Amino acid sequence: MKLLFDQNLSPDLPSLLHDLFPDSIQVIELNLDATVDRVIWQYAITNNFIIATKDKDYGDLSRLLGAPPKIILITSGNGPTSEVAALLRERYPEILALREDEDRGLLELR
Repeated sequence: MKLLFDQNLSPDLPSLLHDLFPDSIQVIELNLDATVDRVIWQYAITNNFIIATKDKDYGDLSRLLGAPPKIILITSGNGPTSEVAALLRERYPEILALREDEDRGLLELR
């Protein structure tokens, strides 16, 4: 399972979570950090990524356009990177379920 971390999440997350989410990447590494959400959306579709973000616009896009891509919307506030990594680890079973559920495109994590 591959996550595409939006620019509002730490570029350290792919390496911190490599054991659970191999081949994940942060948009900065792809030079997509200064682009519009729709370009990142399309990149995720084309390359089979789940988008992980704190940007509520992706939740709106998911409701409007549906999946793919699937979206993990992190609404837990502005905690340190270690807290975001811990949240994604703790909620890994739910993230797996999101990936497998054809009818669901959005998972909100608090």
